[in-house]
Amino acid sequence: MKTKSSLLSIPIYLLLTVFAVIVIFPIFYIILSSFKSTADILTSTSFFPSSISFDNYVRAWKLSNFQTYMWNSIFMCSFIVAGTIITSITSGYVFSRSSFRGKNLILLIITSSMFISAGSLYLYPQLKIAKLLNINTSLWGVIIIYIFGINVTNLYISKGFIDSIPKEIDEAAKVDGCSFFRIFCNIIFPLTKPLIATVGLLSFMNSWNDYLLPMVFTLGNPKSQPLVVGIISMKSSGETISSWDLMMAGTTMAVVPMLIVFICLNKYFVAGLTSGAVKG
Repeated sequence: MKTKSSLLSIPIYLLLTVFAVIVIFPIFYIILSSFKSTADILTSTSFFPSSISFDNYVRAWKLSNFQTYMWNSIFMCSFIVAGTIITSITSGYVFSRSSFRGKNLILLIITSSMFISAGSLYLYPQLKIAKLLNINTSLWGVIIIYIFGINVTNLYISKGFIDSIPKEIDEAAKVDGCSFFRIFCNIIFPLTKPLIATVGLLSFMNSWNDYLLPMVFTLGNPKSQPLVVGIISMKSSGETISSWDLMMAGTTMAVVPMLIVFICLNKYFVAGLTSGAVKG
């Protein structure tokens, strides 16, 4: 039986290996190409660079004001991650533990929004609202939209995780005189470390990689552009319009921080996704 099981698992591992190569190959290609010249990227048949030089990174940092772009991305993502963690876990706690009229209907409406793909049609009303609040030319508009916009995935992950926490803890706290809000702050929230890592990582990935929304909100203020928008704008600038080596170096600088964060939080990320998945 063990031999038969091992034989059956071979095709599965082969398939997973193929998918892993497909996913990882572009990342390695970008990182290795960041050490090549533009001529080598376009003409060389070798996958690896002939020599390791950080000149592309130095030039990209100086020519394209990467220091400002990097700081803008860190500034934007820090507020988005912190705000999204608070709003997502709070809303998950409310839908998991509270009982109020219309809760199921509200949850149904939020769930139904998952099946509506409006894409860029959301941009115009978001921009109009931001203009009324006078935040349409800065990253604060992007931050507020991300924080207070309903992310259904984060909501359901938060609700599922909190559902897995025994309700007897809440009942014991109520006996001691804790209010609904105090139970969340003092008991539930400290127990959600894997959930915080999961929601934080998802919101970090979405905000760090987002291009369209930050681009629209920073059209009139290029100095506020985050890293991804800055890299794309670098491609159309005079000195770097055909410099694929600088583009690869800039893309690597945008990808590496996300990989580092994911590697550091991977353990908690998986725990947060799987908690509450199995009942009983």
